[in-house]
Amino acid sequence: MPRPPLAQPLIEHGDEIAALCRAYGVERLEVFGSAAEGRFDPARSDFDLIVTLAPDPARSISDRHFGLADALESLLGRRVDLLTSQPLRNPFLRRAVDASRRDLCVRTPAEASG
Repeated sequence: MPRPPLAQPLIEHGDEIAALCRAYGVERLEVFGSAAEGRFDPARSDFDLIVTLAPDPARSISDRHFGLADALESLLGRRVDLLTSQPLRNPFLRRAVDASRRDLCVRTPAEASG
């Protein structure tokens, strides 16, 4: 069964999202929930995202995390809930997230070494 399309703003701003991922040292950015399941409501929905940041001794994780969240909110014009890739403790939330999560950006080995 084919997956539903991503929320339109994620499709429209794919190149800009990829550029933000590079700028903030993102290894992986995933979307879950309504924006990944075809239930996105342009009037009410926010974006639920999970980020994995690459190690970067020159920049703190918190600065990059909150900077990325702010930049994504500005780009997408709505609230962004940006979770870290740490394992989710709540088993109900973990199942819901895992059922709908989809990659937006994944850093390639070539990008990681260069």
